[in-house]
Amino acid sequence: MIPGLRGSDHIGITVPDMDAAHDFFVRVLGADHVYSLPGKDGDDDWMQRQLDVHPRTKIIEIRFYRLGNGSNFEVFTYDAADGQADMPRNSDIGGHHVALYVDDMDAAVAHLRREGVAVLGEPIYSAGPAAGQRWVYFTAPWGMNFELVSFPTGKSYETEAPVKLWHPAHPAE
Repeated sequence: MIPGLRGSDHIGITVPDMDAAHDFFVRVLGADHVYSLPGKDGDDDWMQRQLDVHPRTKIIEIRFYRLGNGSNFEVFTYDAADGQADMPRNSDIGGHHVALYVDDMDAAVAHLRREGVAVLGEPIYSAGPAAGQRWVYFTAPWGMNFELVSFPTGKSYETEAPVKLWHPAHPAE
């Protein structure tokens, strides 16, 4: 274990359009914009050494958001000197999604649809150890996958588990 590890601090995301991302995080998801940082570039190898990107890449802006009960997001826009790759799919190496807990799945899905957000399919009921959970994917304006999850009465694995997964609705447990 890493000495002193407490948990996750933030999720970093690169977006193509900071204004569209800001609207999505604040208006659609309900995040609070906490602060912004100016860009960074240089004519040395700092970008490559510290971030493993092309040395002439420029960070245009960074914004920090807090979402609900402790999910912080660090959102970047870059001017990538060597171009930018497409968004990986979940099945690609490096594929990913961010899951957000909601108390009422149906109300949350209805909100996303009213806001014009692409919801992928319909909420699914999980089985096995995750029974009691519902989930559905949706996509951000830049194509990144997000997921809504809800399990207000818990998941079946919890009845006998010595360790439970952290629950955003019950952060002290």
